[in-house]
Amino acid sequence: MRKLLNVDANAKTVKGQKQGYLTGILYLAPADLSGYEVCPQRSAGCTEACLNTAGRGVFSNVQASRISKTKYYFEDRLAFMDDLVLNIKALERKANRMGLTPVVRLNGTSDIAWERVPVPKRILGSSVINGFPNIMAKFPHIQFYDYTKVTKRAVAYGEGRMPSNYSLTFSLTEDNDADAIRATGAGCNVAVVFKTDAYAHHVAVGNWDGWMSITQKNGGAEVVDGDQSDLRFADKTGDDGLGLIVALKAKGPARYDVSGFVRS
Repeated sequence: MRKLLNVDANAKTVKGQKQGYLTGILYLAPADLSGYEVCPQRSAGCTEACLNTAGRGVFSNVQASRISKTKYYFEDRLAFMDDLVLNIKALERKANRMGLTPVVRLNGTSDIAWERVPVPKRILGSSVINGFPNIMAKFPHIQFYDYTKVTKRAVAYGEGRMPSNYSLTFSLTEDNDADAIRATGAGCNVAVVFKTDAYAHHVAVGNWDGWMSITQKNGGAEVVDGDQSDLRFADKTGDDGLGLIVALKAKGPARYDVSGFVRS
């Protein structure tokens, strides 16, 4: 089995252990660093602010590993999916030993539509291993979650057209406010990166054209503190069925953003 998932490899996922979860994350090479595009709706701002080089990502061997895994996904999909299944089973076993619940985030540094990636049928000797429409169907008892900038994915999730064990949070950039409005309108939460700790209870959004009409609550938009943990599937949504804002404080390269990706 080739190792694909990093288990509780950053401070935010470690926080999830206190809430009873063990997180496995797949880190691929973002954008088109591998020669393959894995972030189809990335903006210039998010490309520059990407956390790909944060933490252990600063090391050249880690970057080489992410590029290698990305090429593996595109160039040998059958073997990749076999290894992904084995990685998730290993995560399950580790979580069980620790008395925790396993959860999986496949787009740690990518934005692949995993709901559309099948787990192929396999014939091994006299045994037939059934295929599945996606990895979520293979592991219906495990919670999967991701961030996405692909509007149709966020809207589909908000409208209940995603696998029931796959949670999505839309990501705001410097140029997709209109898409974020569609996502919140469908009931999908929207992650927003701020320069400072902007969560508390409400954050003013009057300067975001159109947002006041659908997210106004007591003069601002109700927010979720997204830095308390990485467990986005556990975030609440609005009582009115609309998505809320998940506030994240700028980290790494994002602290120096001038594109508008990071909101003030």
